[in-house]
Amino acid sequence: MKKNILMIGFLLLMAVLFLKGTKIQSVDEYYLTHMEDIQEDSETVTISIRCDTLRKPENWKKLKKQLQDEKYVPEDGVILDEMTCVLRKGDTVFDILKRACRYNQIQMEYSTVMIRGINYLYDFSCGDLSGWMYKVNGKFPGKGCSGYKLKDKDKIEWVYTCDLGKDVGDDYQEKAKKQMEQLKESDKNKDQTVEKEGEAE
Repeated sequence: MKKNILMIGFLLLMAVLFLKGTKIQSVDEYYLTHMEDIQEDSETVTISIRCDTLRKPENWKKLKKQLQDEKYVPEDGVILDEMTCVLRKGDTVFDILKRACRYNQIQMEYSTVMIRGINYLYDFSCGDLSGWMYKVNGKFPGKGCSGYKLKDKDKIEWVYTCDLGKDVGDDYQEKAKKQMEQLKESDKNKDQTVEKEGEAE
């Protein structure tokens, strides 16, 4: 009996020592602590975060006073210089941004559909048309970052816009304007066709 109690005590002691000396990590924690463990055969992507537009004098004046500081808007506009991340199966632009921000201790806030703020710079921090946008391989995809699946060697750039993308090279406004004009023209042509058919009867 005494032997059994000693054996149970010894096993419990060993279990406690084992658990104390073993760090249990979630999958996310593992990847965060091994962000720089890139192997030759690893698929990778790059990511950068910039807010250059806020340094333009006309935008700086509109920027909320409490954000007019080097810690929120660095002088060179670079919040995160281009860094390489391992690409895991199914990774989206959102996954990489979240991992990069956590690893580099950059504040980030998001809702289920969009990025609300990075480094305390939020939507509307610099007027009604301001907020975060992203490019992949130099192009603005025009879809939510959590829906954009990445492939090997993709280059992600997060940029802060003060003019609904126009100031960072997105021509969405121009495309939307042309589409509206085409729709109006199409409706006009339909109306004329209906009128002619009515006259023919």
